[in-house]
Amino acid sequence: MTTATTVAPKPRRVLRGAGIIAAFSAGLVVGPLVAAWAQDAGRADTYRLLNLFGDVFERVRAEYVEPVVDRDVIENAINGMLQGLDPHSSYMNPRSFRDMQVQTRGEFGGLGIEVTQEGGYVKVISPIDDTPAARAGVRPGDLITHINGNSVQGLSLQEAVEQMRGERGSVIRLTIRREATPAPVELSLTRDVIRPQVVRFRLEGGDIGYIRLASFNEQTDAAMRRAMTDLRRQAGNNLKGIVLDLRNNPGGLLDQAVQVSDDFLEQGEIVSTRARRPEDAQRWNARPGDIAQGLPIVVLVNGGSASASEIVAGALQDHRRAVVMGVKSFGKGSVQTVMPLPGQGAIRLTTARYYTPSGRSIQATGIEPDVEVLAARPDAANTAAQRDREADLRRSLRNDGQAAGAVTPPPLPPLNLPAGVLDRVQRMPAEGAAAFDPTKPETDFQLQQANALLRAWAAAAPQRRAAR
Repeated sequence: MTTATTVAPKPRRVLRGAGIIAAFSAGLVVGPLVAAWAQDAGRADTYRLLNLFGDVFERVRAEYVEPVVDRDVIENAINGMLQGLDPHSSYMNPRSFRDMQVQTRGEFGGLGIEVTQEGGYVKVISPIDDTPAARAGVRPGDLITHINGNSVQGLSLQEAVEQMRGERGSVIRLTIRREATPAPVELSLTRDVIRPQVVRFRLEGGDIGYIRLASFNEQTDAAMRRAMTDLRRQAGNNLKGIVLDLRNNPGGLLDQAVQVSDDFLEQGEIVSTRARRPEDAQRWNARPGDIAQGLPIVVLVNGGSASASEIVAGALQDHRRAVVMGVKSFGKGSVQTVMPLPGQGAIRLTTARYYTPSGRSIQATGIEPDVEVLAARPDAANTAAQRDREADLRRSLRNDGQAAGAVTPPPLPPLNLPAGVLDRVQRMPAEGAAAFDPTKPETDFQLQQANALLRAWAAAAPQRRAAR
């Protein structure tokens, strides 16, 4: 932002204290001088606060009831500073930083859950498919209150995560508080080397390709492209549509979300990010080439679809390349940058918000589906078990699109589906329908409706071409 000033005919020294008041009294505009004085005052205040930190640190070292390790105290202070900003900023010590690097490559040790922290407890965002956590029945929204009988209260998120890691084959006990379950749930899990199968695929009824993305690591895009090739071969080039399942996908690498979106788009913006400084804004655009060759696509999302999965859903929705079906997504519209600290691990710092091609920020609001389809009937039990989303987390960033004076993005164009296609979609299971079991596709009501929409879409397409 520029400041209008009246320039004095001769250079003047920086005014301080009473000199500033005198200058105002004389009718001078001294914006830059006031700014310099305020900067000096702010710097002095920062030094006083750093001295306060040093004083507290020395008191802890000298007078705490038990001896403390300096590194532990400093790391706890850094963690507190970062976690006080928002739910996704944190400090990683050298060990956890190495673990994070291994995890993004697609292999890591532990239980296989994506977590955050809430109310002092560890909250499950989503279990990863085919991991000890998923097999033991850990669910999105579960609150982990104890690890091996010890409360997680007082632990940082990183400390709790480190306690859940361990040698392959070792056993860990988790105590879980679960909505609509009055008694604590006790689970015993055996740690394993986690090599999550980030992409699963199969043919539905011989003509619908089903592709599930469990997370976005360095393997995701390449594995999805292989899945698309295999599906075409299995179907004998007779595919009628694609279901891209992003339910309970907690996100991951931004570049992988961009590549997956680009796979289905011929042109246009995929996502943009806006940081604190306008010059740090970035934008990613699609390159020609659609691996689905124009086939209809339905993207499935739910409250566990977060971050990178919301980038994909938002890009395909805004370009009307896909119909988004399910329920509103998690609403994590922020970007974290991992900044290595030489020899001291790294910090994960929230540095930007991301925006869909139409200019929407989904931070704390989520992606609204084009067609809402519930996984279960909204009876009292299911209502009580409604999972929290980004907006429910403490210190979550606000959606800047809701600020005063913010420009409202234009409404999305209509779906442009053939007449009568949406009539084939049911919005909730029939009363008494079997509960969803991940091991039994026939109980997946949302997937059933995605298949029904795609088949109706494919059946109506020739009629539309004939009418032209």
